[in-house]
Amino acid sequence: MSEALILGTKAETLKKLEGRLTEAKVLPQVSFTVNAWKKDPETVLSNAENLRKQSASGSLIVRSSALDEDAYETSQAGKYLSVPGISNVASLPQAIDEVILSYEKADEENQVLIQPELKNVRFCGVAFTMDPATKGYYDVIEFDMTGSTSAITSGNSESHVLFYHQKDTPKGELPENPYLTELKRIISMLRELEELFGQENLDTEFAFTEDGELFLFQVRSLILKDIKTDRGMQTEELRRIQRKIEREQQPKPFLCGEKTIYSVMTDWNPAEMIGIRPHQLALSLYQEIITDSIWAYQRDNYGYRNLRSVPLMVDFGGLPYIDVRASFNSFVPAELDEILSEKLVNYYLKRLEEDPSEHDKAEFHIVFSCYTFDLPDRIHILERYGFSQKEVNTIMESIRNVTNRIIDHESGLWRKDYDKVEKLAARYDLIMNSSMSRVEKVYWLIEDCKRYGTLPFAGLARAAFIAVQILRSMVTVGILSDADYEAFMSGVNTVSSQMNVDFVQLPKEAFLEKYGHLRPGTYDITSSRYDNAPDLYFDWDRKEKDANVQRESFRLSLDQMNILKEKLERNGLTNDVLSLFDFIKTVIEGREYGKFVFTKSVSKALELIGEIGLEEGFSREDCSFLNIKIF
Repeated sequence: MSEALILGTKAETLKKLEGRLTEAKVLPQVSFTVNAWKKDPETVLSNAENLRKQSASGSLIVRSSALDEDAYETSQAGKYLSVPGISNVASLPQAIDEVILSYEKADEENQVLIQPELKNVRFCGVAFTMDPATKGYYDVIEFDMTGSTSAITSGNSESHVLFYHQKDTPKGELPENPYLTELKRIISMLRELEELFGQENLDTEFAFTEDGELFLFQVRSLILKDIKTDRGMQTEELRRIQRKIEREQQPKPFLCGEKTIYSVMTDWNPAEMIGIRPHQLALSLYQEIITDSIWAYQRDNYGYRNLRSVPLMVDFGGLPYIDVRASFNSFVPAELDEILSEKLVNYYLKRLEEDPSEHDKAEFHIVFSCYTFDLPDRIHILERYGFSQKEVNTIMESIRNVTNRIIDHESGLWRKDYDKVEKLAARYDLIMNSSMSRVEKVYWLIEDCKRYGTLPFAGLARAAFIAVQILRSMVTVGILSDADYEAFMSGVNTVSSQMNVDFVQLPKEAFLEKYGHLRPGTYDITSSRYDNAPDLYFDWDRKEKDANVQRESFRLSLDQMNILKEKLERNGLTNDVLSLFDFIKTVIEGREYGKFVFTKSVSKALELIGEIGLEEGFSREDCSFLNIKIF
């Protein structure tokens, strides 16, 4: 085996690789030190002009190649300037000087790199030979699909793909992907680079042209400050996850749908609520009070399919994912027969499979979970997927029936949920004022939170989702304007809006007495409560004196009321106009209030766990690795 290459500056490394790679090309270059530029600019410009003439695009890019940019111990990736689009030698001096001025250290040995500018770029991005976030043994490939050569490295990409490849998986086993051929070539390039440089932690930049050529723009060391993952353990864990996913890709008793899909945001949004990589306490707590059973009880109560005892969230090696098949089942009205329910769930899964980017918007754009004024128009997409007109009408009628049971002004299910939240507030005081041990208090805080907190909150959240969808559909069908919608929403008195007012009007102590239990990470014991770190979260010396900003009030005109009355009757929705708007406002406010109340129990339970842990010699960070079930 030949001696490994040594990484140098950007220019030096690329020079060593010219003609050495089989899967990628390296553009020719003119490179020089700052000192050489100062002493002999004519030679630099002459060499650069010769390079430009040989370039297919006829233009150059001036790139940084500072000594501290790609050092083994540190990386300044993306920090220094590049100047593209140099089409004549007269523009070069200014571009070169701008790049040099961008360097943090004024070192005469810093370098500048000039290369032909690549024009016909199909997509470009970055590729790592280890996961920078977890130190796992993955090829991590991220690329921008717009053709921009700087979108990913500058952090400005709005259309990008992130791909993970376990390094112990043969590239021939890659799953189907629109970029499969290109991904295989990038992976081959990474293996070549690892062998050439004799190291497994590399950070690269690349581009694919429209004619299928792969170009390497940069190679540097990927800086890994923490201990690397155990490679054998990672491989075995991934094999277990693979077997689990493969087993789930088949029909299941009591569940509609031929297979499943996993997502981090489709339902109850664990990515937002507890994060992509939560600690065990946050993960197990979220499962205990919501996603193991409470989520399904609520939807069964509200007239959807009975999914009780079916967990919504699964744990793949500590990463929480939503079982999308279970989620989609839970939005099917219970009155639909099994055959039509099966067909509907398979349709939902097919739509998401066709467009995975909808995974966080599935209930808005794919699932029909509630009746809205624009539903009769939207639902006809089912006919393009093999549903008969009769089946479409049956589905729509069942959705209308579920919606009416939820939103009814007199008997709507949300009313009972609102009352349960009030009970939780009272029961909290009884628990905390009791003589029970702290362990017992943790247990009862969590049990009460499920029964009187997250269960009714889930109901209010469902009702609020329906309320907002109905309101938005009024805009879609032309009853309300966008300004009307905004005026109505600004008039809703939520906990957040009241908190802004109270921050100005209440003394610090009273404000923290009311809101102190809140914390940015609701389920994270390491996240400080407001009352434990008030100065971290609030600037008490800069209170906005004009908190009560005048907002445009919402009023329905007589014409709007008449049109809405006619729409309600035509669509078979049971509320009258005033009752409907009362429902919409009340449940939106109730959703936030319900969360505000139940998080007080969660927050106190976490504080008690921290106190118990401290007495036993464990820090809060240590306690974050506990499972809530031990209590």
